[in-house]
Amino acid sequence: MTGEGQELDHKSIRYVLGKNRDVSALAADCVAFANASGGMIYLGIEDGNDQPPAGQKVEAALAEHLRKRISQVTVNVGVITSTETAPNGGQYVEIRVHGNQQSVASTSDGRFFIRVSDETQPVRGDDLTRLMADRSSFVWELQPVRRVPVGRYDAEKAHVFCDQVRASDRVSEFVKQKSDIELLEHYFMVRDGLLTHLGVLWVGRRDDRAALLYAPSLQCIKFDDQGRKVRKQVWDNYDLNPMELISAVWAEVPEWRESYEMPAGLFRKTIPHYEEVVVRELLANAMVHRPYTQRGDVFINLYPDRLDVHNPGLLPVGVTPQNILHVTSQRNPHLAKVFYDLKLMEREGSGFDRMYEALVSTGRPIPEVSEGDDRVVVTVRKQVLKPEIVDFMAKVDQTFQPTQRELISLGLVAQHESVTALYLARELALRNAEELKNWLGRLRKWGLVSTRGKTKGMEYFVEPTVLRKLEFKGTTTLRGIEKHRLHALILHDLKIYRKAAISEIQARIGPEIARRKIQRALADLVRKGKLKAEGERRGRRYLFVPNLSESGQSGVKERQCEGKHET
Repeated sequence: MTGEGQELDHKSIRYVLGKNRDVSALAADCVAFANASGGMIYLGIEDGNDQPPAGQKVEAALAEHLRKRISQVTVNVGVITSTETAPNGGQYVEIRVHGNQQSVASTSDGRFFIRVSDETQPVRGDDLTRLMADRSSFVWELQPVRRVPVGRYDAEKAHVFCDQVRASDRVSEFVKQKSDIELLEHYFMVRDGLLTHLGVLWVGRRDDRAALLYAPSLQCIKFDDQGRKVRKQVWDNYDLNPMELISAVWAEVPEWRESYEMPAGLFRKTIPHYEEVVVRELLANAMVHRPYTQRGDVFINLYPDRLDVHNPGLLPVGVTPQNILHVTSQRNPHLAKVFYDLKLMEREGSGFDRMYEALVSTGRPIPEVSEGDDRVVVTVRKQVLKPEIVDFMAKVDQTFQPTQRELISLGLVAQHESVTALYLARELALRNAEELKNWLGRLRKWGLVSTRGKTKGMEYFVEPTVLRKLEFKGTTTLRGIEKHRLHALILHDLKIYRKAAISEIQARIGPEIARRKIQRALADLVRKGKLKAEGERRGRRYLFVPNLSESGQSGVKERQCEGKHET
């Protein structure tokens, strides 16, 4: 068995037995799974365990009783229940919840829930409207267009599509052996002798595609540093299907060909302003995940320092800008299947992982996602934060062959030289620092990343010996300074200036050192009696406290000076 997640939950048998039984909570979990993509509930396995207690027995009638009871306290929820036996001999009830494609599930008293990662969350207000819209998007793909019979498709587009399917290594040999019309039926482009909305979108004729409700169109607008429009390109004549639209945008926007030249030993390395994999993944996400029942063009806004992609519609219920790296939600699954089989995008939920990897490998910040009133905006920065990281990451990839997660984590640490566990977890949208173990993987074992400190104060940094071994030519800073060296630096500063605020100390010893790190060091020195603190908050000042030996030496020097003066 695997751990809890988007499609699996463990529940104690006490949920349905004894004085503390809570059938309403079980019903909420079933509703949440039904409103997501379906899932399994293992009733009789405690949280954190993979198996039920050894020898646990479940009454034979319990599974059927639960099936009837769940149907009584929920609406639009379909379940299959059965009694299963684990390898250790313990029994549990398996509740399989079907995912709804055309309806919204609720409890019988009118409450709505959705499954987000490994949690059941309530749906309220505008989220309910979005949830209902998402259910409609499933209908949109498969809805036959009555005025477009099966013979009225674009023969050339259909021929190209079928050839690409047969050439893809993501498609089984059984599917490849189908005829052209059978392939169209297999991908739900043909239904009941008519082209579906998906069929018209991909292999339909121009006039039929134009007649679709909110067929996709794109605009690329370039702005100067004053925010004024410099150029506008539009793809809205409905000649192209989604795959052809992406290819046209990549081929016709000149900014994609611009690049930096970075030194690499005796040679120079070319780094594009925008990686092809990032641009194509952004456009594929815009095509696949937009609601096709909502009006709005996809906007590609090019600024001197960044690229903004505006996608109409909001994120699916349960997906937020903070958890988008980990939570997946299918809005147009059949269109996504076509994109995946034709290698136009990665598997569901891995597109942002791929963008993260491409960006940190070229020394750039990770993508920024924001959600407005009627659209989602993804921002990709053009600037390379540290050109030397490009060569370093390439050498690490060649030497150690890290996984995607390991490469992303290493890139974030290398960009910042030294980061706290809390900051790294926040950048990777993890719930806590403990989950970093799965992302850091073998980096510490290989000696690429080292740590100092404990618990919340733990810091990760790239080992200097590795930087020298891989000939990492970066600038030396104090960002990753060790604790005892920072203490000595602060004491030396205050020994000269005697009294200062933290901002003054930071400006003198190293602006690149994190303010929180200096605050902890000052607190340690005050606690040890080496410094004194006066005032509160912004008025707080730190004073140097001479130790006994320094005081004694100072007194001797003063007496010697007095003696010379008298002489």
